[in-house]
Amino acid sequence: MARIEVPMPQMGESIAEGTVSKWLKQVGEAVQRDEPILEISTDKVDAEIPAPSSGTLVEIVVPEGDTVEVGTVVAYIDTEAGATATPSAPPPAPPEVESPAAPASAAAPVAAAAPVAAASTGDESAEERLRTRSTPVVRKIAEEHGIDITHVPGTGHAGRVTKQDILSYIESGPPAAPPATSPAAPASAPAAASAASAGSAALGTPSEFWKVFYGAVEHPEFPVRAADRVEPMDKIRRLTAEHMVVAKRVAPHVHSFIEIDFTSIDRIRNANKARWKEQGARVSYTAFVAWAVSRVLREFPGINSTVSGNNVVYRGNVNLGMAVDLDPGLIVPVIHDADDLGLVGIGRKIIDLAERARDRKLSPGEIQGATFSITNPGVLGTLVGLPVIPKGTAAILGTGAIEKRVVVVSDPNTGEDAIAIRKRSLFSLGYDHRVVDGADAARFLARLKDVLEDFPEDA
Repeated sequence: MARIEVPMPQMGESIAEGTVSKWLKQVGEAVQRDEPILEISTDKVDAEIPAPSSGTLVEIVVPEGDTVEVGTVVAYIDTEAGATATPSAPPPAPPEVESPAAPASAAAPVAAAAPVAAASTGDESAEERLRTRSTPVVRKIAEEHGIDITHVPGTGHAGRVTKQDILSYIESGPPAAPPATSPAAPASAPAAASAASAGSAALGTPSEFWKVFYGAVEHPEFPVRAADRVEPMDKIRRLTAEHMVVAKRVAPHVHSFIEIDFTSIDRIRNANKARWKEQGARVSYTAFVAWAVSRVLREFPGINSTVSGNNVVYRGNVNLGMAVDLDPGLIVPVIHDADDLGLVGIGRKIIDLAERARDRKLSPGEIQGATFSITNPGVLGTLVGLPVIPKGTAAILGTGAIEKRVVVVSDPNTGEDAIAIRKRSLFSLGYDHRVVDGADAARFLARLKDVLEDFPEDA
């Protein structure tokens, strides 16, 4: 029997786990390559996961309702032609010691899973299992503080206890029993010794890596007045809040501004509007900006980079993250290899990603891998914004409202100045000053201005 693994995929660079929502295929059923076999759910996206190869589903390792770390094997497929399997009910969840979240060097502490987690049986519903199960990091925190996870209110899917839940419970809940071992070092202490000891237990995911070295995010609490209304943050808001705090904590933000004239772009849009409509395409101002940015980034690799330790990683692809307003909430789908697409192609891609983002139909790969981001607060009338640089990138462009303004222009033939009305917009570039200097940002913006104001007819 030639068995291959079906792992929990990486749903985003900042997402470390996923929940098996539903199995679309059962043990013993034949599957075709790229055929959906299960549905998963994360804080940002729900997705169908395709089979990596054709064959027969011979084992389901993770039942519906269980949440596991990225990379965990959730099933096995027999790829041999004519292979058969005996149908059986999905087995109980595997022992927690099999979780791959921690390195082998941390086997002793991680193996001692919380007793409540080991009590899960196959007779439980998906929701019941989910309420009493969590990630290895959460279980380790609970164990070290002598806490029964069933006593902790969970805000995750189906009441699952998240790391923020357990940390909040420790801070404000009833006194915990003395831990069996020495107390864990405070999550906010990024000293080398603390990072080294915590690293063996918590560096299994990108999210935990950031928390160990830069501290877990804890939001201060304030008194509630009589006329106030209190609502818990939803998943997307909690995740966004954490990412923004970490991003500002890590990268020294600097912003530079420039004003762009959209006269050339307006002329091209008006000349091609009828033809694009016949093709079923809509090419927005944002599409023009994305096209220009994708080309200019080729000339400025430092803007399309990221800091990694004491190194600078210059990205080999131009992948544009395009911020989408979910009202409420925010998500950033990615146009991969945007510099290979034409203007109409980018326009189609922007509309497609935005529509599927609002319908929660994005695939895991469509929300990860951005090397540079664009956000457009101007669509709601904002003159200019100061956006936060997403983790793992060096810069983000904010585009302001495009408005008619009275400006002084020079006649290219006579050189004489005149008063004119032009459509203009303010752009802001937020950049990580560890790797991008002010002069670098100024040159990038100046080049972007040149491309947009003299936009090529054949883009």
